[in-house]
Amino acid sequence: MRSFFTFCLLATLKVLCQLFFRYDLDWVGEFPEKNRWGGLRVAAVLHHTSLYEFLWVSAPPFRFLWQVAWHGVVPVADSTLARSGVGTFYKTVARHVVPISRERDHTWREVLQKIGDPRSVVVILPEGRMMRRNGLDKHGKPMTVRGGIADLLLGVDEGRLLLAYSRGLHHVQAPGERFPRLFRTLSMRFESIDIPSYRERLLAEVGEKGFKRAVIEDLEARRDHYCFPDPEERERIFAARAAARAAER
Repeated sequence: MRSFFTFCLLATLKVLCQLFFRYDLDWVGEFPEKNRWGGLRVAAVLHHTSLYEFLWVSAPPFRFLWQVAWHGVVPVADSTLARSGVGTFYKTVARHVVPISRERDHTWREVLQKIGDPRSVVVILPEGRMMRRNGLDKHGKPMTVRGGIADLLLGVDEGRLLLAYSRGLHHVQAPGERFPRLFRTLSMRFESIDIPSYRERLLAEVGEKGFKRAVIEDLEARRDHYCFPDPEERERIFAARAAARAAER
């Protein structure tokens, strides 16, 4: 019953979002021409900028929402789930919504246990926190990919990794703002990657000890390539990163 309710909620939200927002969606890289949304085991949204990331529910087809409703695993920061309103909503977006801390503790192990189901799909925002308008996180540090996604890629035997490159949502709602702006265009690019091939290539290049770092560097490079098409925004964010890193030295 819960899964059916979740699917109805996601489907309804998908339709409502299409009424109030415009979507610019496309694919990049080499991808299967048929059944692009089939066989997904991990879906990662890169460039996390807003609590309103759920507006991307209109991007995938209904069959993917069905998979999330019945077999989805969504790790969500416990601090986000504790928020009134938004937290309550996020608790209902998948079959398994797992509250996680900022540490590699039992909460993350619970996520890894869920991927034993070959029908499961993990939907994750691997940066783990939101980028503010200044191009940095709330602590003034550059946005980086956390290593947990490497654990998922090692734990999944087969299937595909969907990388969703968000072009950002600050024009809709930025951290600290209460309400979203309607009738804006939301832009995203997708890339579908075979997990075993991707994993074996990186392991052959760097070995098991270097795998996590290699995944982080690769995903950050892909994010920086696809998520910042505006030259001015790209220059501003990259300059903010460089200044923050220089200040840390």
